[in-house]
Amino acid sequence: MSIDPAAYARLREIADQLPQIPGIGKVEIADGEIVMMMSPVMRHELAVLRIARQLNAQVPNTHPGHIAYHGADLEDVGLGRLRNPDLMVFPEALLESEQSAVLPHDVLLVVEIVSKSNPENDYRDKVRDYSAMGIPFYLIIDPRTGTGIVHSEPGYDSCEKFAFGDTITVGPWIIDTSGLLTYA
Repeated sequence: MSIDPAAYARLREIADQLPQIPGIGKVEIADGEIVMMMSPVMRHELAVLRIARQLNAQVPNTHPGHIAYHGADLEDVGLGRLRNPDLMVFPEALLESEQSAVLPHDVLLVVEIVSKSNPENDYRDKVRDYSAMGIPFYLIIDPRTGTGIVHSEPGYDSCEKFAFGDTITVGPWIIDTSGLLTYA
């Protein structure tokens, strides 16, 4: 699952130097390769916003000093992984640091909104990666089908499926999925 640290460092250097390309939203490193992700559609972004609002209303009570944030990279050098989750819950103070990515031990929850173009990445590859990183909760929202899954540790052996419209529990948080839209 992991790659040679020197090979990962070289991939990270290349990824950091890639120019901005129209239509490319994220750059990730997985399985020894640089992966360029397509820019998300508006309903994808709306789902991120609506989940973030709900989490940010609850996080001050459950984990003071934390935030649900959508713009940070997640890096595990030991596994040779650079991911850019749609949303993560982690200490807000990390945004003040000079580090280029959030480290897995700081992350309580990762949320991914399944894309039309590469759903197996969220259902297979990221389940493997986020579990290996030790992230306690992984929420998958799938606008293709109007469903989702809540994975929880240890090893994501526990998973709860839901349909849009359900109110779900993700660790200490309650999320109403009735405002989520399916893709057209």
